[in-house]
Amino acid sequence: MKKIIVGIQIENRFEEVKKVQKLLTDFGCIIKTRLGLHQQTENNEECTEKGLLILELVNNCAEKASELKEKLEKVDGVNVRTMEF
Repeated sequence: MKKIIVGIQIENRFEEVKKVQKLLTDFGCIIKTRLGLHQQTENNEECTEKGLLILELVNNCAEKASELKEKLEKVDGVNVRTMEF
């Protein structure tokens, strides 16, 4: 069984959140775990526009994972990396 982890870096999460969220909803059946992280300013009072999502996908979904990655990469300001185990 192949385990796929997807990292999604969003340059401006305030601008691109709707597009990214729509895609994650569309592919929700293959997402087992979702972890969202954001950076804070140096004084820790405000969130920055950058965001990072880490997804653990269900086993044996390589074809759907590729499709998700391809669609996410079409969103401006979104970078996607995958790891396979």
